[in-house]
Amino acid sequence: MNEEMRSIVKNRTWQLVDLPTGKEAIGLKWVYKTKYNEDGSVQKYKARLVAKGYSQQPGVDFNETFAPVARMETIRTVLALAAQLELQVFQLDVKSAFLNGELEEEVYVKQPQGFEAKGKERKVYKLHKALYGLKQAPRAWNSKIDAYFLQNGFVKSPSEPSLYVKRNGANFLMVCLYVDDLIYAGTNPNMVQSFKEAMMKEYEMTDLGLMKYFLGIQVKQTKGEIFITQEKYIHDLLKKFRLESCKPVSTPMAMNEKLQLNDGAEQADPKVYRSLVGSLIYLTNTRPDIVHSVSLVSRFMNEPSKLHFAAAKRILRYLQGTKKLGIKYVKEEDNKLVGYTDSDWAGSFDDRKSTSAYVFCLGSKAISWSSKKQNSVALSSAEAEYISANEATREAVWLRRILSDLQQKVEDPTPIFCDNQSAISMSKNPVFHGRSKHIELRHNYIRDMVQKKEIYLEYIKTTKQPADVLTKAVSLEKLEQFKDIMKITN
Repeated sequence: MNEEMRSIVKNRTWQLVDLPTGKEAIGLKWVYKTKYNEDGSVQKYKARLVAKGYSQQPGVDFNETFAPVARMETIRTVLALAAQLELQVFQLDVKSAFLNGELEEEVYVKQPQGFEAKGKERKVYKLHKALYGLKQAPRAWNSKIDAYFLQNGFVKSPSEPSLYVKRNGANFLMVCLYVDDLIYAGTNPNMVQSFKEAMMKEYEMTDLGLMKYFLGIQVKQTKGEIFITQEKYIHDLLKKFRLESCKPVSTPMAMNEKLQLNDGAEQADPKVYRSLVGSLIYLTNTRPDIVHSVSLVSRFMNEPSKLHFAAAKRILRYLQGTKKLGIKYVKEEDNKLVGYTDSDWAGSFDDRKSTSAYVFCLGSKAISWSSKKQNSVALSSAEAEYISANEATREAVWLRRILSDLQQKVEDPTPIFCDNQSAISMSKNPVFHGRSKHIELRHNYIRDMVQKKEIYLEYIKTTKQPADVLTKAVSLEKLEQFKDIMKITN
């Protein structure tokens, strides 16, 4: 608590004043947290002074609140590229980051409990800078560090507002910002060292050295190889739901499992179910092998039944036997961007909507994947595949731009493998008019990208289609094949 108060005073966050007439002071509270290392040991105990932002009034106490953070796809792309270029990835943590953000609004807060100014207990603090808990605090901090990067020679990616790149001849330095965590890597050791020294001079920071533990993800680095896993997160999750001694299963979902909204089963506790599924969703950041099953159980958040809960717990039982698995990024000769797309036509038993899925790799390094129900009903398997391919195309174009920003410009069209010949034909020209004229115009974006030579669809046999695992429950053999292709290993 004393350290937090010292940071506030050092940053000149506030000024003790009388509360002006017509103004209200926002309350403060202390929040305590234990931070852990990647091995589960205690790193430090933190006390944070937090404003009760829920009492703020829009338009009076704050205006804009949005602040971007790096997408996990971007972070995985940076890690995959670092492995390919044999770079080391480092991490910095900004101490009391939000206290650096400049406030535009006039905000007053009450004096914190236990630290009242003697003889001036009735006075309040006028904020010059942000405090944690304020609605506008994340945006204020992001605006501050964004301005710093731009003033110091960095270029912000137009496609990813939290990715910054600094060039120096043939060398470059890339930085990903996730609130107060920075991960960075560069092709020139002097650029990397200079960046770290400049950042630690500008802000109070903790140098975490090589990236080892980031947002619950463990990272292990050797030359030309980076391994990411959420083993500790899985261990904690199993313990939370008292399944640390459960019997493992070989697949995350049984092949004959048929989940639907009104299954007649007794209702499960919605709060517990949402907590479990929310945790499983976060686990998909390093485990594409559970993406489909997690996507499926997440459809029943509103009124989960005991059958839905059993399906979610089965995923935990699968993770019990595979907790050490993660994604390995390695240096390889072929590092081209390649995609796979598939769909499960009319797979939803409730509304007969299809499931779209895709996965993208740099060489064989998986960097982006998705499995979700389509917004409209497809009238044929070809239409379902075409809609899925269109969604994959949007992701491919975005990834191409990210790679270009990271000095890895993609000259050739990106191949996206699809196992439906009709969908491939529709992407090249407006054929089968009678069967496809009803498809919404937005789904024809893929044709435009094919003509511009950004992407092209290529046929792949269903038996060799890795994206098939992201659309339905599959056999153990098919699942193992997917893990092998995607470099999901231990």
